[in-house]
Amino acid sequence: MGPADYLKRILNARVYDVAVESALEHAGNLSRRLHNTVLLKREDQQPVFSFKLRGAYNKMAHLSPEQLKKGVICASAGNHAQGVALGARKLGTRAVIVMPTTTPQVKIDAVRGFGGEVVLHGDSYTDAYNHSLLLQKKQGLTFVHPFDDPDVIAGQGTIAMEILRQLQSLGSDHLDAVFVAIGGGGLISGVANYIKAVRPEIKVIGVQTTDSDAMLRSVEGGSRVALNDVGLFADGTAVKLVGEETFRIARELVDGYITVDTDAVCAAIKDVFVDTRSIVEPSGALAVAAIKQYVAQNKTRGETYAAILCGANMNFDRLRFVAERAEVGEEREALFAVTIPEERGSFRRFCEAIEQLPGGPRNVTEFNYRIHDGNAAHVFVGLTTHGKGESGKIAANLIRHGFETLDLTHDELAKEHVRHMVGGHSPLAHDERLLRFVFPERPGALLKFLSLMRPGWNISLFHYRNQGADYGRILVGLQVPAKDHKAFDKFLETLGYPYVEETANPVYRLFLKS
Repeated sequence: MGPADYLKRILNARVYDVAVESALEHAGNLSRRLHNTVLLKREDQQPVFSFKLRGAYNKMAHLSPEQLKKGVICASAGNHAQGVALGARKLGTRAVIVMPTTTPQVKIDAVRGFGGEVVLHGDSYTDAYNHSLLLQKKQGLTFVHPFDDPDVIAGQGTIAMEILRQLQSLGSDHLDAVFVAIGGGGLISGVANYIKAVRPEIKVIGVQTTDSDAMLRSVEGGSRVALNDVGLFADGTAVKLVGEETFRIARELVDGYITVDTDAVCAAIKDVFVDTRSIVEPSGALAVAAIKQYVAQNKTRGETYAAILCGANMNFDRLRFVAERAEVGEEREALFAVTIPEERGSFRRFCEAIEQLPGGPRNVTEFNYRIHDGNAAHVFVGLTTHGKGESGKIAANLIRHGFETLDLTHDELAKEHVRHMVGGHSPLAHDERLLRFVFPERPGALLKFLSLMRPGWNISLFHYRNQGADYGRILVGLQVPAKDHKAFDKFLETLGYPYVEETANPVYRLFLKS
């Protein structure tokens, strides 16, 4: 079938028994930053918080009464599963849902909430899919494919139909490109067929994560490529093998592809939140991440792009990771390993070097240090940046100030693990007192602390991470001789920062005390 054939199917698709016409919203903040108009198609606002119910219901609505009586089955990482479960409840039929064991609990609970019978099997969609085929044969169920089915593709294509219709209500029907996340390819197949049939001048750009790029590899290789493994952060698009029909359509109709990494996706989730106050799942933010990358690569200005926010089924616990990585993804934060001499005053000199960086003072977003060597100290430092590509320049500047510096901004080991592991027991940390401080979150707060310290008191431990609040929480170890305890207590009073002494805390004694 060509675009004209799919156009007829899309125009006659039965989706609005369960789906709503989602909003097309102008992303004001993102548009101003990128100097292009960015429109967000809010499929995250569907009853199942994803576009998937469109295709699932359209497929099921075309089944015979006999097929509906026996029931349906599908394999899904979660969003298609919810669409099938809701559609089955609407049509009064049984739904068996096979999901990978890696599926977020929020999606499993949602499927069960719609009445679906959940079967967990395998680590990926492909594993779940193969198991669902066995169950289909055993129980005589009708399989509802998440992407490789003309009725499913047509249902997803109604999104493009709505976008083009809604453009006029925003004051202009001009659109340069639509950015679409790709898992198995059902969404982009529907969108591409409708747009190329009605407005072929509009570009359709497919988006995948760097570790789940089966469609891109397949198109480049000329045949479907099965990935051995897929990344699970963007679980909604973690597909090892794209469909036969979706591959054919994508190869013929999609204008280009972009891959984005985890940090870029986290930054895009934050961008969507800033403009909408809504939180989308990683797959739901792929299109926004791609628009930012496309603009940066092509230096465009004044164009109009639409991003389909395809889902919002996010586990709340994952937000901690997203927030941690969003600043690095946007390159608003740079990370470094810096070596400074283990001598009095070197810590302060380092802070002064940060204050003197080109472009003005930088906020310290993170600082981890534990004394362990008599000659040199290795500190893990995070600094705010004024734009992309600055981390290398900052590292070079610190080196010129005499501090050996390693840029860790793009080092996965550092970002994922090492930043949380700086510490441990140290035989050098004698006469140590441990305190938790609350510092005002502003440039110069740390330098004030260091300026008021006596030269004979040595910092032996320092841990700080910006949490986005007005005040930062800091853990400091200070080597204070017993004869100086009264003077030290007076220093704490003079400083004026709230604090709690933790020297007697058993956790400190177990993991940090010498």
